Amino acid sequence: MAGVISHEVKSFESGMRLDRWFKEHYPGLSFGQLQKLVRTGQVRVDGARVKTSTRVASGQTVRIPPLATDAKDSEAPKSKPKIGDGDKAFIESILLHDDKDVMVLNKPAGLSVQGGSGTTRHVDGMLEAFRDRNGQKPRLVHRLDKDTSGVLVVAKTRSAASFLAKAFRSRTTKKTYWALVRGVPKPKQGRISTYLTKDEESQGERMRVARHGEDDASHALTHYNVIDQAGQKLSWLSLKPVSGRTHQLRVHTSHIGHPIIGDPKYFEVENWELPAGLQNRLHLLARRIVIPHPKGGTLDVTAPLPPHMEQSWNLLALDAGRFDADPDEDGLD
Repeated sequence: MAGVISHEVKSFESGMRLDRWFKEHYPGLSFGQLQKLVRTGQVRVDGARVKTSTRVASGQTVRIPPLATDAKDSEAPKSKPKIGDGDKAFIESILLHDDKDVMVLNKPAGLSVQGGSGTTRHVDGMLEAFRDRNGQKPRLVHRLDKDTSGVLVVAKTRSAASFLAKAFRSRTTKKTYWALVRGVPKPKQGRISTYLTKDEESQGERMRVARHGEDDASHALTHYNVIDQAGQKLSWLSLKPVSGRTHQLRVHTSHIGHPIIGDPKYFEVENWELPAGLQNRLHLLARRIVIPHPKGGTLDVTAPLPPHMEQSWNLLALDAGRFDADPDEDGLD
């Protein structure tokens, strides 16, 4: 059991409820235990009393009293992170962009961004290999699901992290995802606007479409466009999330009846058979990001199809290369 510690809220955790924040970092702490700690003022945010429903903001400091449970966070005090000899080489092998302030990675499918229960190998942990002589470690400024591949932005300095986090919150960042989905949406270009909330009845993290005004429901908006199709059974979508909710694209495509191929959580079509030759893995790629650079100008980075999606594109005769020369790709910018 450690003593009192202070933990800074990360940029991508901004807006998260305090009880969910604790569940992410201290999964062994029950809600009842947390309620008692909050009620007695042992847990505070920036020195102030809070409620379990309080939403934390990037840069705030959470006071954490001695707990009879271990933090899962890779930067938990008094625990030295294990740095594998190949971590630095691996991160360097997936670099799409690198300068003094920002690195952009091509995260492979199957690799977690952060640690969790039973997860020992993740991007955040491998970034330990890049601590500078002042002890400063590159910081994540957003997340991708474990099974989603593609562009992942990492800030190399505290000031760059603050700048990029603000860019994500103010929605000056443009993100484009590619997905292979069941069927062909009608119309072929449109928007999906819903409220999303956590599905409390599910095991593990799962979201659901909620009613407006429902507790903890957040608005989510996605623009989509059908780029190409393979008959009427499959289509290649460009997805542009305006908001950044957990599993947003996966829930939204499922909500309109066109779930993403290989999605273990949201593909719920009975008696549907995967076409021969396609791998039953999530076909979702964070294809491109356009974001202001901390030192001026714009950072525009594109990731290639991961191997399992490239295999599917080849089998279905979908030509990813036809968009490589087009900066707008699908004309929705």
